[in-house]
Amino acid sequence: MTFALYAAGDTPLHRLPAVFKLAGLLAAGIGVFLVPSPLWLTPLLAAVVALLVIARAPLGDTLHQLRPVMVLLLVIFVAHGVFTNWTLGALVVLRFFVLVALALVVSMTTRVSEMIEVIECALAPLVVIGVNPAKVSLALSLALRFIPILVQMTHEIREAQRARGLERNVIAVAVPLIIRTLRMADTLTEAIDARGWDPDARRRSR
Repeated sequence: MTFALYAAGDTPLHRLPAVFKLAGLLAAGIGVFLVPSPLWLTPLLAAVVALLVIARAPLGDTLHQLRPVMVLLLVIFVAHGVFTNWTLGALVVLRFFVLVALALVVSMTTRVSEMIEVIECALAPLVVIGVNPAKVSLALSLALRFIPILVQMTHEIREAQRARGLERNVIAVAVPLIIRTLRMADTLTEAIDARGWDPDARRRSR
């Protein structure tokens, strides 16, 4: 599952403010763990499918994003069935599947910049205990931005090492990846310094 999931659109879910979607996701995250039976999750699962339809999520892309999660959940389900019981396995798997599918709906209909802005506002009260929302939001936005870049870099390095017959050598892939990541971090830090970014500027302007 990647993080660059936003798909431009004009559905009611696209127009819904990010704060409501993230609040709904948070509420669902709490709610699903209060449900004691997998049968009670069935209506919620149907609602999530309806949201995917409303968001006009492409079926192929949706299945592509959910496939790795479904494989992992299948392993968890079998493990629970063997070591505990199948009902508990179904409950655990459905809880996580509903949450992942809801997160997918939010990601497909909300720009990352909008989510970062909401998170920064939500963290504002933590300033009194020393948390800087601007720094946290910058770190979060950079993490989300760099995950697909790191995946691409890993793929490029593996392809290069495959040409040398070293595709199965973990060190041959990890070392150049770490070096390139550190260089990229240095370049990014210099760029931020050169722009004179001030994490307290917005707070002082209020």
